Amino acid sequence: MVRLPDKNSDDGAARDEAPSLTALSQEVKELVRLISSTDIHELHLESGSIRIVIKRGVHLPVTASTPVYTPPATLPAPAATSPVNLIGHSPAHGEEIALLENEEIIVAPMVGTFYAAPAPNEDPFVSEGDVVEPGQVVGIIEAMKMMNEIESELAGRISRILVQNAQAVEYGQPLMVVEVDT
Repeated sequence: MVRLPDKNSDDGAARDEAPSLTALSQEVKELVRLISSTDIHELHLESGSIRIVIKRGVHLPVTASTPVYTPPATLPAPAATSPVNLIGHSPAHGEEIALLENEEIIVAPMVGTFYAAPAPNEDPFVSEGDVVEPGQVVGIIEAMKMMNEIESELAGRISRILVQNAQAVEYGQPLMVVEVDT
């Protein structure tokens, strides 16, 4: 359990009021996003009168007869008017990405920092105009000090790169547009 400083903490900086519900909900959303890519199953946070518990999944002993839940590879997109769109399912910063008939988007599979190259002084994995194949690495997303290779699931030509090197990205944020082979 992580215990945050109370109002009467030793550092002398007393907090007079609880955070607003909006600020608190944004921080909880960010915590949920961060722990979703880890093996953390339960997180307890307390600060003064505020107590937050985040639990993930049910943990039963696995036996040969115990069914095992496998989460879907991708989450279904919520309705455009759904409040869930504020959590990262919408395109980058609410901008609509105009696509041609034969174009598809490579999206960020997690929250983190996008890197276009394997190291600062190396060439990028792909550039606009490059041809990609399924399984080819097109970038890296650093999340919690772990480097996660982002592979293309598409075959085609990179027509647009929508993010900058070392840019923070959200789950589901468009990274690149690929003109797919037909």
